[in-house]
Amino acid sequence: MSEITEGMKAPAIDLPTDGGGRFTLADGPGRATVVFFYPKADTPGCTNEAKDFSALIEDFAAAGARVIGVSRDPVRALDRFKTKHDLKVILGSDEAGSVTEAFGVWVEKSMYGRTYMGIERSTFLIDAGGTVRHVWRSVKVKGHAQEVLEAARAF
Repeated sequence: MSEITEGMKAPAIDLPTDGGGRFTLADGPGRATVVFFYPKADTPGCTNEAKDFSALIEDFAAAGARVIGVSRDPVRALDRFKTKHDLKVILGSDEAGSVTEAFGVWVEKSMYGRTYMGIERSTFLIDAGGTVRHVWRSVKVKGHAQEVLEAARAF
């Protein structure tokens, strides 16, 4: 697996989503896609990030972009997360890990001296043709959704 960088073709995405739906990158011709990867539904940072993207969902739509948040949580957890926080973004379930691994966001992390595998909070802005236009890694939540929106508006 090589690191995904700007200018590369985005890996395929085909995931079950909240509400029993399905999301594929190929279903969005003519539209840009924002894919934000977050470690775990209903944890403080992930909740704030999803709320921030949700608050700007109409602005993303006006910029011609759809937004999906991806974690390894099962769909039923995503349904609860979305309902509890009135989220407006699509939430994709990558329980098998193929998408998080393809994007290079399944990484070794450490906390309190213990190492483990987890999702690195990252965001990818993909143009209508499937090319990665912008990559944010090790994202800090505050102000991030607005920064991604500005990048989406710029192309």
